[in-house]
Amino acid sequence: MTSLFTRVRRVATLGIAATLFPTLTVLGPAGHAAADVQVLHDLSRSTAARATCAPGSSPETGLQGDVPVADRDNGRSTKGYTCNITRVGSYGGYGGGVVSGVFDTCAYIGSFIPGSFHGPAVGVQVLDIADPADPVLAGALTEPAMLAGTWESLKVHTGRKLLVAAGAPFLTGAGLMSVYDISDCRNPRLLNTGAGSSLSLPLPITAHEGGFSPDGNTYWSSGTAPGLVSAVDLRDPTQPKVVWQGMPGPSMHGMGFSPDGNRMYLTNNLGGVTIMDISAVQRRDPDPSVPILSETTWTDGWATQHAIPVTYGGTPYLFAPDEAGSGGVKLVDVSNEARPRVVNSIKLEINLPENLDTALASSMGGSIFSYDPHYCSADRPADPTALACGWFGSGIRVFDVRDPFHVKEIAYYNPPARKNDADAIVNSAHKTMSVIGAPILGTGAIMQAIAAGVFDPAQALSSRTGQVVFGDMSTDWCTSPPHWRADQLWVSCNDNTYNVLALDPAVYAPPSNQQTAIGS
Repeated sequence: MTSLFTRVRRVATLGIAATLFPTLTVLGPAGHAAADVQVLHDLSRSTAARATCAPGSSPETGLQGDVPVADRDNGRSTKGYTCNITRVGSYGGYGGGVVSGVFDTCAYIGSFIPGSFHGPAVGVQVLDIADPADPVLAGALTEPAMLAGTWESLKVHTGRKLLVAAGAPFLTGAGLMSVYDISDCRNPRLLNTGAGSSLSLPLPITAHEGGFSPDGNTYWSSGTAPGLVSAVDLRDPTQPKVVWQGMPGPSMHGMGFSPDGNRMYLTNNLGGVTIMDISAVQRRDPDPSVPILSETTWTDGWATQHAIPVTYGGTPYLFAPDEAGSGGVKLVDVSNEARPRVVNSIKLEINLPENLDTALASSMGGSIFSYDPHYCSADRPADPTALACGWFGSGIRVFDVRDPFHVKEIAYYNPPARKNDADAIVNSAHKTMSVIGAPILGTGAIMQAIAAGVFDPAQALSSRTGQVVFGDMSTDWCTSPPHWRADQLWVSCNDNTYNVLALDPAVYAPPSNQQTAIGS
């Protein structure tokens, strides 16, 4: 049964949100019982098999995923690490925000406050990547939502040729959202000149994370606190309007959608996934009801970032990265919507409980994250062959997922640390958040390791131990979903802005129906 605390918490948060947002709809029809909360306590202690690096690679020098203390202190990390990947081209630029998008031969670099107001290209930078060896700046988007910081809201719908982002200045924002026609990808054209883009006509939404329904007719916006989720109708993209709002929990995050758009897989900042029936919104019922079908939470990792719906042999699964707490990337079987099952976890060696003392020693001074995944993308939604993930501190990691129960790493690219020219990267989210040097978001995982008796305090001490404020930028953060382009990955990292990477054909052969799948 759902605990009394959980029920009281939900009622309280719904009441607060109803006061702030009159259009709020309470989840579920009258008489609909709240879904039971399934809590999973298992900690995964397995890792993806290490990649075998071909000649010409510049591999890691320590544990899988680690940037050791010595490498940070002696400058080795400024040279980067590669395994079965070569860099085709790059745009150093002014740093990247949290999530960027791609359409056609263009990339849109997320913005982050305060750097989004500074530098030669303010707001969202538009890159022309017609020549992958030489990405160049083509322009910038400077509407209020773009200047306010786009966090994880900047998304592209390829079919409708739309770019949307909502403004989130300090973790959560409200009211600002801009919609662009990107048919000419180098010259996005603002469509909603009124509501959302005009400061005098805010939309009744909160912002942090967002994503499109599969048909592109709805943009879903979520704020981290409170956990308000809003459905914005974009059938007429010049007139966005909120058609449903609800609060599935106190702090919600990213999302993924079933191919028919009738299910939302909403991730939970406490760690987990909530499955919601959004078919009434998809149909545009006049007073849509959105029942919660199940809530699954776990203690192995938290701040679950987003969900990528995929199928293997017709069975539906999710890839769900935890951006904190060393939970790695979960594989969740959602064939039973009432009782999803975590059936595998993709971790690096540095994420194991017995290695968290080493992780603390090396990541101290690198800001609030240590080594965790953020956004991933599969190379197709049905029977994917590879998964590429951006990792805090560990760079771009590429996995063979043809057998999702026996995952192996095939390549990685951890870009050169830009600690020596940090003044140039004004738009880097990593640089801004490096005012805090201690990896505080890994505290829960460290406590679990201590409780299990596998944390050695002496091993956690290093020359970096005192760097609790003002991180030294000795690694990069790769927080944006990699975009698949045949044997290439187009990737945005916070400090290195943008890179075009080529995978060694010996480890990856692109399927004929390759399609970047990030879930929303």
